[in-house]
Amino acid sequence: MPVKALEDTLANVRLDEAEVGEEVDERAGEDDEIMKFWDIPLAFNCPRHLQEIVGEDLEMQTWRMRERMKTVSVALVICLNVGVDPPDVIKTQPCARKECWIDPMSLNQLKAVDTIGSTLQRQYERWQPRARYRMCMDPTYDDVKRLTTSLRRSAREERVLFHYNGHGVPKPTTNGEIWVFNRSFTQYIPLSIYELQTWMGTPSIYVYDCNNAGIIVESFKTFAEQHEREYAEQLRNVHSQGGGAEIPSPPSLRNCIQLAACAANQLLPMSPDLPADLFTSCLTTPIKVALRWFVMKNEKGHLGPKVSLDDLEKIPGQFGDRRTMLGELNWIFTAITDTIAWNTLPRETFQKLFRQDLLVASLFRNFLLAERILRSCDCTPVSQPPLPFTHQHPMWEAWDMAVDMCLSQLKGILERDKPYVPSTFFEEQLTAFEVWLAQGSEERSPPEQLPIVLQVL
Repeated sequence: MPVKALEDTLANVRLDEAEVGEEVDERAGEDDEIMKFWDIPLAFNCPRHLQEIVGEDLEMQTWRMRERMKTVSVALVICLNVGVDPPDVIKTQPCARKECWIDPMSLNQLKAVDTIGSTLQRQYERWQPRARYRMCMDPTYDDVKRLTTSLRRSAREERVLFHYNGHGVPKPTTNGEIWVFNRSFTQYIPLSIYELQTWMGTPSIYVYDCNNAGIIVESFKTFAEQHEREYAEQLRNVHSQGGGAEIPSPPSLRNCIQLAACAANQLLPMSPDLPADLFTSCLTTPIKVALRWFVMKNEKGHLGPKVSLDDLEKIPGQFGDRRTMLGELNWIFTAITDTIAWNTLPRETFQKLFRQDLLVASLFRNFLLAERILRSCDCTPVSQPPLPFTHQHPMWEAWDMAVDMCLSQLKGILERDKPYVPSTFFEEQLTAFEVWLAQGSEERSPPEQLPIVLQVL
């Protein structure tokens, strides 16, 4: 303590009385009574000053992840077999055909597959341009094995993404198998999720765009537990034999993220007005899907007046330029989906999914949109870790209002070259935040506009 240190210093001082007297005489003149300096009363010596200072025990929130992660490799496994529908699903006529916004029937088979694959890669590159992308079009069992093991070997401890489009093959089996082809496209070959886990390793993220995709998520958990049991058995055998061989760790379900287009008992939407890969489109081109769905939903109502689907292709601007209509809509969409996630997810889950990995954060923001749109088509997207339902969150109404205000200007911009008037969305949200600050209290929950404020800053 400071007081005790001062006392120790005073106790160690050894001054000759004559020297002290001479010093005091010079300062005090002829005063007979000389007060020695160690007789002066000490300050801050009351008991309240001697107590140990202990700060209040507060639980601090961590807003930034200490451990960042990056998705460095992406496997695009697309099973279409254009022109041949799988035997276990009877499709409506007409039905959804477009893959990556391309009608495969408008091109010859080989060109269609390559064009769809390269387009999907460009759509993913918008969210993670530096990743290593590898396409595997209408693959065989060995093709998938070579691709996934190669990407895991090069990625090392970083994350690998496995995107599976199974629109040209049968539904996943209850035994935990997805389907690929043989070399001559005369047979469908099963590929076990158990083997895929072994090749992909961890950390990994999986995207399943196929009918009954929820079956894969359920099987994934079962096989992950089987891997862990086998790993524990191997450890016991090694210890019992006294060996020191190193055994690779099994895939950990906690480190594997999954996004599935629908539940285990559901089929994908077949409406010809929607793309066949609606789930993938929501994940990779969210603004385009959101605007089309908005116009289709309200074309007979009062929202989005006099705007056609063809007009949406002519929206001016770039995604990265917030001064344009397209750029501002993208900015608003990011703020709204971030806000929905921040207000509905546990903090640990929010940090892991929305702040740790750039590509994972983008996919999960867009997954919230996929849930909203697909649930309107009687589909329920599935994720691991599971997320609470957000399709009726009130912030979606703010999104609809922002889209309506922007699209109401589109005709004037396209036909009369009017300048774009920026949206008042952020201004309104900042006003709401100011009201919360002025009327706030310590007992109230944090303002739901906080992520939006951070977007503005």
